[in-house]
Amino acid sequence: MEERLAEHAAAQPPPPPPKDGPGGSGGGPSAGEPAIWSRNFKFYFVGRSAGLLSWAMLPVAVAAGLLIDGYGLETAGYSMAFLVAPFAGLVLFGGVLADRFTARRMMIIADLANLTAHVLLALLFIHGIDHLWQLYSLLVVAGTANALFQPGAASTVPLVSRDVQGANGILRTSEAITGLGGPALAGTLVGFGSTGWVMVISAVAYGTSAICLFVLKLGVVPAPPAGESMWHNLAVGWREFWSRSWLWGVIVIWMFYAVLAWGPQLSLAAGVIVPEHGARAFGLVNAALGAGTIIGGLLAIRYKPERPLAAGAVAMMAYPIYPLGIVLGWPVWLLMLAQVAVGTGIGIWGVMWSTSVQTQVPGEMLNRIHAYEVAGSVGMYPIGSALAGPAVGLFSPKTVLMVGVVVSFLTASALLIARPIRDLRRVPDRL
Repeated sequence: MEERLAEHAAAQPPPPPPKDGPGGSGGGPSAGEPAIWSRNFKFYFVGRSAGLLSWAMLPVAVAAGLLIDGYGLETAGYSMAFLVAPFAGLVLFGGVLADRFTARRMMIIADLANLTAHVLLALLFIHGIDHLWQLYSLLVVAGTANALFQPGAASTVPLVSRDVQGANGILRTSEAITGLGGPALAGTLVGFGSTGWVMVISAVAYGTSAICLFVLKLGVVPAPPAGESMWHNLAVGWREFWSRSWLWGVIVIWMFYAVLAWGPQLSLAAGVIVPEHGARAFGLVNAALGAGTIIGGLLAIRYKPERPLAAGAVAMMAYPIYPLGIVLGWPVWLLMLAQVAVGTGIGIWGVMWSTSVQTQVPGEMLNRIHAYEVAGSVGMYPIGSALAGPAVGLFSPKTVLMVGVVVSFLTASALLIARPIRDLRRVPDRL
């Protein structure tokens, strides 16, 4: 785009200032910068990692802090609901707003909202919670802020790196590391009675993210025509989403997977492993999943198959190994190896999927389509988790886990059988 503008600069009036980026036109990936570690990507990586660390710490800090302060499991459960429900319900509108006002602006606003919420949460936990509605209200703000942030998190990657898949591999690795370290750090601090300081650290991290996003220099970002309503923008995004059979095909398959396999697995696995091997063993098994995700993200930085979704589906064939191991009564060390394999497969699939969406969808539609993707896939996870209890009441935990084994195998198979998904070709890197 910049080359075409340069060719006609003499014949055109001066362009208006770009809608994104403080430094005028000429931002974004350029051929003179590294394919991945450009100036923009370095700032984005630091900011994104800081935000991921905060998001990983928050649920553990709130739940553990409430229990230590004498509140029951019911209060902790309500707190998580107030945190997650706004995200699931508002992420679609976050995609529309990111397209209308640019993703970076919405992400900065979200970071500032999170910074404010976490400062107030710190004061609340340090001085004591007088009224639970105060806690619930601040968690709603945090969940809403993440709904505004999430659509732009994906659409910004192609703007800061020429090697989109390599960048996604690095970001996936960072997500796995913060997903391991964040809860551990939060749990340690809460154990020393420092729940408020967890919130202070999170507030600083969100401030860091906002600063990093502010100093990005991005080029012009297309926006929907002025005057269109939000509902019209949602409808246009839906038409674009539905016009790509590989895209909605993956989401439909993933919805069944989330309800029948992914959603119930954590609580079911805990119900089997903790009584047999203890809580420490369950923690080690889940840490092994994070380690595998790091491996998968690192592998995906360089592994660039011609048909990325097909390769990702093959990697997802590892997913049934872990629940099958639980059903068969494997020892902890073998379950940990299974989780490493599962995490590696999930890491590879995640990078292949993110890269395919970011490179196949036009920039002006990416935020909205990513929002539909998140709402359709991640939004089904709570349903599967909620159904785990009633299912165990009708059947045994191992029977429900075995259903998950079959469904996860069929999920990977369906991804490979569906021709639009299997045959989707990789978009070459911008050199």
